[in-house]
Amino acid sequence: MAIPAHKYPPKGHGAPLRGLDATVRSTLFQGRFGRMFRFQPADFYEPDLVKLAQAMTASAEDKFTSETENDDEENFGIPAGYTYFGQFIDHDISFDPMPLRMKENDPDGLVDFRTPALDLDNLYGRGPDDQPYMFEPNGRKFRLGDRFLTGGEDSTNLTVDLPRFHERAIIGDKRNDENVIVSQLQGLFLRFHNYLADVHPTESFGHLQQRVRWHYQWLVVFDFLPRMVGQKMVNEILPHLHSHKSIHDDKPKLNFFKWKELPFMPVEFSVAAYRFGHSMVRPIYRLSALDLPNTAQTPGLKGRKVVFDKSPNEGLNGFRAFPSPWGIDWSLFFETSTNKLSPANTGPGRVQPSYKIDTSLVSPLAKLPEFSKPGTDEPIDEPGSNPPRPEVSMLALRNLMRGNKLCLPSGQSVARQMGIPVIPDAELFVGKANVGGLADNKSIATHPDLAAFKGKAPLWFYILAEAQHQWINEAKKMLGDDAKNTTPVHLGPVGGRIVAEVLIGLLVGDPGSFLNADSLFIPEFGNPAAVSVFDKFTMGDLSELLAKHVPARL
Repeated sequence: MAIPAHKYPPKGHGAPLRGLDATVRSTLFQGRFGRMFRFQPADFYEPDLVKLAQAMTASAEDKFTSETENDDEENFGIPAGYTYFGQFIDHDISFDPMPLRMKENDPDGLVDFRTPALDLDNLYGRGPDDQPYMFEPNGRKFRLGDRFLTGGEDSTNLTVDLPRFHERAIIGDKRNDENVIVSQLQGLFLRFHNYLADVHPTESFGHLQQRVRWHYQWLVVFDFLPRMVGQKMVNEILPHLHSHKSIHDDKPKLNFFKWKELPFMPVEFSVAAYRFGHSMVRPIYRLSALDLPNTAQTPGLKGRKVVFDKSPNEGLNGFRAFPSPWGIDWSLFFETSTNKLSPANTGPGRVQPSYKIDTSLVSPLAKLPEFSKPGTDEPIDEPGSNPPRPEVSMLALRNLMRGNKLCLPSGQSVARQMGIPVIPDAELFVGKANVGGLADNKSIATHPDLAAFKGKAPLWFYILAEAQHQWINEAKKMLGDDAKNTTPVHLGPVGGRIVAEVLIGLLVGDPGSFLNADSLFIPEFGNPAAVSVFDKFTMGDLSELLAKHVPARL
């Protein structure tokens, strides 16, 4: 007898989390997953969602702009590395420790999950006592891989690969090997733990783990969130940062993310708001100074790699041992003391910007290799489907269908409940946030295929369109195409509030977070002389620190 498709365990990117589909709509019940906003869902017919997804990818015929020029879709407010730091955070707060057999027997279970928390479960797994194979024999340090990853003309050792068995990474969460970038970001945090173990040789594993967690939580609050939602939004939720009072005297203001005992994972966040990062993905990336070969002879790549490709060695596809020259130089992904993100900086050594947050996804995300037959763009059959039906390999459609299945409210409904003016349909555009889009993009009020979304846009789409709406308003004030194209963008008031309240709320609700256990915590690395707390320790500081401490031996 064929097992129904929903009984299969989640596979990876774009797949639902265990228990997510069982999120209840009761106004009283709260489980592992829950809801921030409770009203009539915005119900859509699937063919209409297909049309919207196609419209969001129809403009995604990516041109590979030379590194000597600015790409008109680049966001000069957010370096490219934060796209994948955001993915790393997502894999932390959605960690599921249940064995595979329990998932198969109880795919909709809500009881046995760990509480969502920014506690690096994706890094530590269940710890050295329960997963000793992830750690060195003394239990204080992580095992690292046995292969150097290099980059540059002199084949400089940049890092080491993750520990692997038959090419699969031996790590706390398999999803952190999904692509080359998040894989090496996992390795960066493994090395940070090991570095702290050397700096503090007498400390126990538990104390080292707390140090790493608090530095990581600091990065989320003071580095990641200001770039994604704006520093003003962070200050509104954590007013003590602006008033300079104690957090106990000027308490956090969580207007919409509320819980009774322990924080839950809101579906509005996990299924809609936090998926804004999909629009930030670049079609191509440079990993280091080393020009990587382009065996497919794709014009314009010039030593760079496509983010996903049906041929693994042409794309940064994960779940494998990577070629040795594919080491990442993080100064190309995060701002460091010597390399800053700026439209004036061009060439192979620049900090690569993310793409703008808008209603357009790049073409590699239209046919995800994970849901396609190996070496082709043809989708695989959905497991257990009878008669066979193809998997959805278009990421935009997966997001829209998931939101519809989970009965999310419309973006307009959420804005009204938040007391935020609703953006008119005529100003909710589909397409790229660039000068070409200003002239050519159609709104849901004028697009011939999108009439179904007038007055009730899907929440994920609305949040992207809201950010784009902000960019349009700012770009129109600029003189000249270059000034318009290089105008930065972050999330708007609806999307930004949801994202910031949930991430900060998870820390507020965690007794072990630095906000509760040590509200005066200051990172021991970074720039101690920085005037602003937001500049004291960044991902660039972390990567710069560890660039000096690549393991000399394996």
